[in-house]
Amino acid sequence: MTELHEHKVKRLHMRSMRRGIKEMDLILPSYAATCLAVMDDAALSLYDLMLSENDHDLYQWVTGQKSAPDEYAALIGDIQTHLDAHPL
Repeated sequence: MTELHEHKVKRLHMRSMRRGIKEMDLILPSYAATCLAVMDDAALSLYDLMLSENDHDLYQWVTGQKSAPDEYAALIGDIQTHLDAHPL
């Protein structure tokens, strides 16, 4: 059975809010609330996969302390752009 788009968006938004470190608890929900609903299924699947990564790695990628892996580079760049436009 295929997950409905709106259910996937809600599930990923919840996963964005319940992270392992506070910094990511602040960064990802804002991005998710603004961007997930307009993503296609492939982009949502990539975001879902990214959420399985270690929070410390995610934080270093988003803050530019380390380069994101190629598969996430565009998505991380989009999160960084969103963060620049919507500072915490």
